[in-house]
Amino acid sequence: MEKKILLVEDDFDLAELTASYLISNGYQVDIVSDGINAVDQILQQQPDLVILDLMLPGLDGLEVCQKVRPKFDKPILMLTARSDNIDEILGLEIGADDYLGKPVEPRLLLAHIKALLRRTTRSGEGADGPTNSNAVLNVNGLELDNRSRNVSLNGQPITLSDPEYDLLWLLTRNAGNILSREYIFENLRGIDYDGSNRAIDINISRIRNKLGDNPSNPSIIKTIRNKGYLLVV
Repeated sequence: MEKKILLVEDDFDLAELTASYLISNGYQVDIVSDGINAVDQILQQQPDLVILDLMLPGLDGLEVCQKVRPKFDKPILMLTARSDNIDEILGLEIGADDYLGKPVEPRLLLAHIKALLRRTTRSGEGADGPTNSNAVLNVNGLELDNRSRNVSLNGQPITLSDPEYDLLWLLTRNAGNILSREYIFENLRGIDYDGSNRAIDINISRIRNKLGDNPSNPSIIKTIRNKGYLLVV
């Protein structure tokens, strides 16, 4: 069955070219050109994936993402101009699963779409599949149940999005080891890390916030400069 993509883009020519390319690669694509209609269409259609431009008339991409996220759990891939301050997106915790800078090369866009959809399909069985012998991990009171995808810290439940859970599971499964961004990206996305995408850093920030881990001096997930991330044992 064709996966359904909703493309939210106000540049008509770019939207048509992008849609044609994705359709030729086996996807069903609908186009919306403004933020207000985008909210309605996302909630009504519940597409398999949303490609969301940041700059839109009516509501911008950040506002659209914030409005739909409570009732839409499928991937949102945000497109941003290279001059945009990604730290602002990080601070707002908008809930996007991935982002790419514009202009984006079509094959790179396709690769990110495939990776997001693969991850969504895989998340129904957990990161390592339903028969994984290590279905429950517990490190210093941080417990992850890969069968139910439930997370708790010292007995208190923690609610994570699918990408946040997958990242925390990978870190917990490798607790005590430094995982590079390249390793994390390849394992979670199935594509090579391009050296500039900060989706991993954004999700690390969100996870720390939900775990109550001080970002200035984290004690659960540490940043190892120029190397990657480590879950402390």
